[in-house]
Amino acid sequence: MCFSPSVSFGAGAILSAVGIVSFACSRSVPQKVLSGVPILFALQQFTEGILWLALLDPGWSQWAKPATYGFQVFAQMVWPVYIPFSMLLFEGNAMRKRVLTILMLTGIGLAAYLGYCLSHYPISATADMDHIRYELGFPLAHKWYFALIYFLPTILSPVFSSNKTLRWLGYLFFASYLVARLLLFYFVISVWCFFGALISITVLAMVLKLRKQDKIITG
Repeated sequence: MCFSPSVSFGAGAILSAVGIVSFACSRSVPQKVLSGVPILFALQQFTEGILWLALLDPGWSQWAKPATYGFQVFAQMVWPVYIPFSMLLFEGNAMRKRVLTILMLTGIGLAAYLGYCLSHYPISATADMDHIRYELGFPLAHKWYFALIYFLPTILSPVFSSNKTLRWLGYLFFASYLVARLLLFYFVISVWCFFGALISITVLAMVLKLRKQDKIITG
């Protein structure tokens, strides 16, 4: 996330609490998996909090590389798989389920490719203007169509869900990306993850609404 170590650690703490409460309120496996979204975002923000300390305090400098790569594992590998997987678990429509399966397989392929890139190409992080700027050295990082490929599993999956409640995740993720891209282009990875973390707080409300929908259906 951006701004400062305290903001990152504070957001991580809030997201952890939201995720734990969401998990406790869940009454089905899909709801529990969805509750993992804010928990994973919390871990990602704690990682970037450590990176902030490493970039600002020489005493923490040895943590810069592992924190940089740890953050990117979430950004590049976890989300393209976890988001479509969590959407697929809720899906009852056969046609939409097939599409979500394809999107999840796309995410798995993308995560495998990006995992290879993370282990074979350089990545750097610098603190600038109260934000962290990540420089990715792998071949597709600066190609315009890379963002489109990344969007397929991470944003299109929720939008394609037959559940209107879950679609809002996709709408909010897309809107937040546009804002980050237009206003803070050079820091888009960090800033978009910040917005994504804030958006994941709504998961608690979604879980409660999904519980109510399940109760109506089964009751």
